[in-house]
Amino acid sequence: MLKVLGLTVLLSFSTVAIAAPVADTHTEMAGCESCHQDGAPSSDMAFENEACITCHGSLTELEGEVHNQHEGIITCSDCHVVHEEGSANDTCANCH
Repeated sequence: MLKVLGLTVLLSFSTVAIAAPVADTHTEMAGCESCHQDGAPSSDMAFENEACITCHGSLTELEGEVHNQHEGIITCSDCHVVHEEGSANDTCANCH
């Protein structure tokens, strides 16, 4: 029960952190090419997810139990809504 409560609290705070589109801050760094090969999205998001890992590290390298528990199960773009406001909670509901 405490794990569920803790996860709920963590995700509610993380919603605030990722409420603004992620692309806004990344575009400021190097334009669309900071995440997309040749500036265009890939069909399977594989290039984009590898770009995340290149800069931020793998799920096991990131802080927080939520990241560690999902290594090999989901990718960055499964939770982090990139071009619109969103919440990781939407993705959680797909499995939990």
